[in-house]
Amino acid sequence: MNWIIAFLPAVGWGLIPIISGKIPSSRPLNEIYGTGIGAVIIGIIFTIIAHPKMSIGIFLLAMISGIGWAVGQIGQFISFTNIGVTKTMPISAGLQLIGSCLIGGLIFHEWNSPKAIFLGILALVLMVVGVFLTSMSKGYNESNQLKDFLLLLFTSIGFWIYATFPKTVKVSGKDLFLPQMIGILLGAIIYLVFSKKTAAFKEKASYWNILTGFSFSIGACAYIFSVEENGVASAFIYSQIAVVIATLGGMYILGDKKHGKDLVLTLVGLALIVAGSFIS
Repeated sequence: MNWIIAFLPAVGWGLIPIISGKIPSSRPLNEIYGTGIGAVIIGIIFTIIAHPKMSIGIFLLAMISGIGWAVGQIGQFISFTNIGVTKTMPISAGLQLIGSCLIGGLIFHEWNSPKAIFLGILALVLMVVGVFLTSMSKGYNESNQLKDFLLLLFTSIGFWIYATFPKTVKVSGKDLFLPQMIGILLGAIIYLVFSKKTAAFKEKASYWNILTGFSFSIGACAYIFSVEENGVASAFIYSQIAVVIATLGGMYILGDKKHGKDLVLTLVGLALIVAGSFIS
């Protein structure tokens, strides 16, 4: 196994909340717009180097899946502000994994044997318990916790679309990369226009967040090569370490620290989510 390629997606995706969290005056609208610009830049560079094959139909569908990712990431960015990185990331990652596991098992028939069904259900149970434990920690406005959880739940549908789209078409991930990155930027622009937050187009924080987009898209690009080098199962499993990097980074770099029972609940929940991803 190529360990560097295997871990690059986790590093790229795990650094997203850390980079955006260190940018002065950065708001969710700056973060998603800057991420979209950065993603398109890397997408163009990748296309020039890799010369992927594209058809108009696949291009448009891949672009829609990129818009789905933007919806999911908007939910994450808003939650980083509302409840912090250390609470958002385990919950969001757990919801993404649960959705992907159910879609893979029920729609794409990946649970095609008694053993697969058992492991799939076990993975779901571990991840659900993990999400529950991480959501139990205190220190936030209790009246808003359900609202924040529902925001992550509904916006995670966008992540499910992005993650499962490659299974619906028989093309290489290289062919999908640029249109998905364009879709992310398009989704960000739609969000800013319809929320009447177009001032973000001129704010410095938006353009500093291009670095956030670089981090995401380099991770996504590395994931394509990791799938080719290490196989889908191994590439997916190692990419999920991103939630550990993001959560620990939130604690020790962004100062979103936890203590006592809250720390124990978060770490145990995190371990269960990662364990569930390995089993799934």
